[in-house]
Amino acid sequence: MTVMVPTARPAVPWRDRLVAAVALTLSLAVSPLPLRWRLAAVRLLRGLPYARLARLEALYTAVQVVIPSWWPGRIACAEISLATVIATALTGRQARWVLGARFLPHAAHAWAEVPGGAVGRDIGDAVDRPWMPVLAAP
Repeated sequence: MTVMVPTARPAVPWRDRLVAAVALTLSLAVSPLPLRWRLAAVRLLRGLPYARLARLEALYTAVQVVIPSWWPGRIACAEISLATVIATALTGRQARWVLGARFLPHAAHAWAEVPGGAVGRDIGDAVDRPWMPVLAAP
């Protein structure tokens, strides 16, 4: 029998929570739109300087903390990674929104990255089958 034990949420500054909540709201609002429209919106961030990896990790954690438990719909990697990119943009920096895939079993995944590294890519489910980036914006 598996026993589920609730874990404590990480401590996140209230400013990061606020930015993450706004970004997650925007991400969920645009999620029904066609992918090409979402990519076009992310490409508008092209002129901003890249965020540092530590800042991207902090915003990714903040987005995960503000996910409501009562939400009836889907909040998965695409919405979380897009919210992380939007949160980074709201702080005046940019991150790439990357859509990727892998084989055996076939699966798709999304994550956010900066030149120093990525967040949300290595989810630990298969080290021997890495995710391959297929599309990155901006």
